[in-house]
Amino acid sequence: MIVLKIGGAEGMNYNAIADDVAALVGEEQRLVIVHGGSALTNQVATALGHPPQFIESVSGYTSRRTDRRTLEIFEMVYCGQVNKGLVEALQLRGVNALGLSGLDGRLWQGPRKAAIKIIDDSGRRRVLRDDYTGRVEQVNVSLLNSLLDAGYTPVLTPPAMSYEGEAINVDGDRAAAATAVALNAETLVILSNVPGLLERFPDESSLIRHIPAGRLEEFMAIAQDRMKKKVMGASEALAGGVTRVVFADGRPNQPVRQALAGAGTLIGPGTQQGSSKTTQQKEAKTNA
Repeated sequence: MIVLKIGGAEGMNYNAIADDVAALVGEEQRLVIVHGGSALTNQVATALGHPPQFIESVSGYTSRRTDRRTLEIFEMVYCGQVNKGLVEALQLRGVNALGLSGLDGRLWQGPRKAAIKIIDDSGRRRVLRDDYTGRVEQVNVSLLNSLLDAGYTPVLTPPAMSYEGEAINVDGDRAAAATAVALNAETLVILSNVPGLLERFPDESSLIRHIPAGRLEEFMAIAQDRMKKKVMGASEALAGGVTRVVFADGRPNQPVRQALAGAGTLIGPGTQQGSSKTTQQKEAKTNA
């Protein structure tokens, strides 16, 4: 079982990703897809006169400010254009894809945050109480397995549903991790518009190729911006029993197959000590 998270940043090669998914499904690989749509959401929100706002938590994580209007725009883009665009691309390639949000069939459930502690632009701490965000705690495994057993490839997207029945914005990487754990997946692949975790962002030559699972937390300080949530998601996936997580590049041809073959940043047991390509080259010269 593979769970594939497709990022929503600019530059993603959706056609190449769809080609790879079709090839894997043709090989009878069980596959669940989770996707984002952040770049397009930003564009649509701006065009509709409600531009995106981002907030920084007191723990240093950046996330989208999700008031009710933002949630509506979020649903419009994620559940509409992005989700159905991916379903169409897969159907054109012979994959019987079925698009669902976390709301459908209570696919993803969890608590809505009653309050969010943030750092505002002036550096002061504030508390937000009208934000529609939360996290995934429960996954409707029986629904997903019934779809997989019937030959469908689920294509999933936020929002999720709170325990009170409200739509909530959840982080896609952590939702993918929760899904991978619930399905006892062996591999979680997270595609974005960078080659993986970079030691010196945005220098792509500083790609960290291997991180032992037990040392992942040490690399949180290296992660920049959205990559912090990906590292957190990877940590949660590994703690829940997923064998390996791969951060990989969603821009080139064959991005999924390259990730499965070892491209990007591989996190899991049995890998060598975390190091960048540059560091490995220096070590190789020293040992020559």
